[in-house]
This record gives sequence, structure tokens and C-alpha cells, in this order.
Amino acid sequence: MKTIKLLSLLIAIAMASCGNPNPETKETPETPETAEEGREFYQLKIYSFSSDEQVATVDNYLKNAFMPAVKKQGIDQVGVFKFRTNENDTIQKTFVLLPFESLEQFQDLDSKLLEDETYTAAGSAYIDANYDNPPYDHIESILLQAFTDMPMMKVPNLDGPRSERVYELRSYESPTEKYYRNKVDMFNAGGEVTLFDRLDFNAVFYGEVLSGPKMPNLMYMTTHADMPTRDKNWEAFVDSPEWKELIAMPKYENNVNHADIWFLYPTEYSDY
Repeated sequence: MKTIKLLSLLIAIAMASCGNPNPETKETPETPETAEEGREFYQLKIYSFSSDEQVATVDNYLKNAFMPAVKKQGIDQVGVFKFRTNENDTIQKTFVLLPFESLEQFQDLDSKLLEDETYTAAGSAYIDANYDNPPYDHIESILLQAFTDMPMMKVPNLDGPRSERVYELRSYESPTEKYYRNKVDMFNAGGEVTLFDRLDFNAVFYGEVLSGPKMPNLMYMTTHADMPTRDKNWEAFVDSPEWKELIAMPKYENNVNHADIWFLYPTEYSDY
């Protein structure tokens, strides 16, 4: 009888082990797919113009056709900015920044807009422009994905006159893909994102460029009430102990070989 009970006990233990061969491990490891969840995608569209007429046509289109239509598609927090021209770059430009929950939403947007009769009617001057009188010289489109340390866009907390605000867009190019990944790591694990936040840079986004004309590169946008505030913030950044420690680390050497900086200000119809 004792033998039968012992045999039954051993069978029960064996069956339990088959059902759960590693009972102390309850959590499944994080997959690349789950790690990517929650990180927004961004499209940055840059219009270049050679006439004031083109600028006016695109402004009318963006304000009265494009902005209302994309909001119907559930896309909010759309930024539209003007470039502050300078002696080295006199070409007028308009920057449009769009956030997307997924690549599918990005891919479907243009076709869904063209199905919207209100949009096509309001934007007819732009949409149906003649080949010999285009509303812009060209459009540059850049696709990005948000950094892990700031997976979603943040609307800046600025309340001064829009014409005085400084939206600073930066692009950092790296010599190779490996150095590029190192620079992205410097922002995330290295703490650059945290430092910008501590110093009230009011960042809108940080993004890894997935497709663009100057890869490998990353881009990000910080915002300031005006140019004196911007200069003061950057001075505090350069002088901070965190930054001095970061740039002294051998592992982060030589990870940027070119930087572009654009100073922008928001249009009156931009969401922020």
C-alpha cells in the first residue's frame, strides 16, 4: 500500500513538472516588439520656396485644408514652423512636424486625405496647382522614431509671443552607423535627455532618423521663450557637471562629425 502511495506521489510530481518545467520563472523576457511599443514615429516635412506667392499658397493650404484634415484622422499636436533666415541661408522654408502612433498610420495618411472631399476642396489651389506654377520648389521628408527615454512628443510650456519663441531643431550626423548608435546611447543611457529636462529646455521630441538625406543621424527639437533665454540655457548645459563628465568619457568620443542647426518660430496656426 505504501508502495502504491509513493508511486502516485511521484507521478503527480512528474505531471506537475511537465506542465510547468520551470515554475519559479513566471515572466517572459521582453521581445524587440514589446520594447518598441509606445515609441511614436514622426515625419518632418520641409518646404522650400523661391517666392512669397508660394509661401502664401502653402500657408493657406496648411491652415485651412491640411491641419483640419489630419485632425480628423486622429493626428494631433501638429507643429508648423517658419525658418529664421540668415546671411548664410536666405531660402524661405516651412517645417511641418507630424506625430504618428504607428508606421501604418503614417503610410495611410495621404490616401485618406485624398478621400476627404472637404480637404480636397479647401486645398484645391495647392493640390491642383499647374506644373509650371508649383506651390513650392521641393519638399524634404524625414521619417523618425522617438528615443526610448522620451517615447512621446511633449508640447512645450511657453506662453510668450510666438514671434519671439525659439524652436531649435538640430541634426547630428555620425561617421558610421556604430558611432551613430553610440550617440543615441549617449542621449538615453548617458543622460543627455535627463540633463536637457533638468535645465528646462522644453524638448518637443528626440528622434532616430529611419529615412532621410543625411544618415546616419538623429534629430531633436528644444524650445525657448526667446533667444536670450536660449543662449542662457545652452551656457548652463555646457557648464553643467553632467555634460563635462559625459564628454570626458572615452566611450563617447568622435560620435558626431557634423551638426546642422535651424532656428524656427511657430506659425499662428501651429498647435504649439
